[in-house]
Amino acid sequence: MTDTPLTPNDQPTTASTEPAVAPVVESTPTTDTPVATAPVTEPVVEPTPETVTEAPAEAEAEVLPMFADLRPGVTVRVHQKIREMNTKGEEKERIQVYEGIIIARKHGHEAGATITVRKISNGIGVEKIFPLNSPNVVKIEAIKQATVRRSKLYFLRTWKKRLQEVILQK
Repeated sequence: MTDTPLTPNDQPTTASTEPAVAPVVESTPTTDTPVATAPVTEPVVEPTPETVTEAPAEAEAEVLPMFADLRPGVTVRVHQKIREMNTKGEEKERIQVYEGIIIARKHGHEAGATITVRKISNGIGVEKIFPLNSPNVVKIEAIKQATVRRSKLYFLRTWKKRLQEVILQK
């Protein structure tokens, strides 16, 4: 850029690699005629570790602290709120416990994370999918851990043997 003062009718004619910045117009204290001065460019502020906030990572850590140890092969006891209507037509709420083995965990640590729990009830296999962040899931207790080498245990649907299990420390 040149050091000559610019008037309002002047337009730059040469292409430059610098970004186009409008000149700063000031009025002198002795006269009220505007005088153009050199453009003022603000320095580019690079993000530093102090200025970068990591709110989403902290929010995820706060959302699921008690569900961190839930993985396939863990036998869990899920406490779920159930709303029912009694014979008088009144709504009643109770806690139902569902105990079984986790055969799948989906969506990691997202807000929509779920676990699939399987149990055998009266000789029939029953699977239920529980959203981890649902207000209806009151508590999930880990009881014991099986030694598994898969992330999805769908083979347990036809498996006749028992898994080797280790009692968890409370």
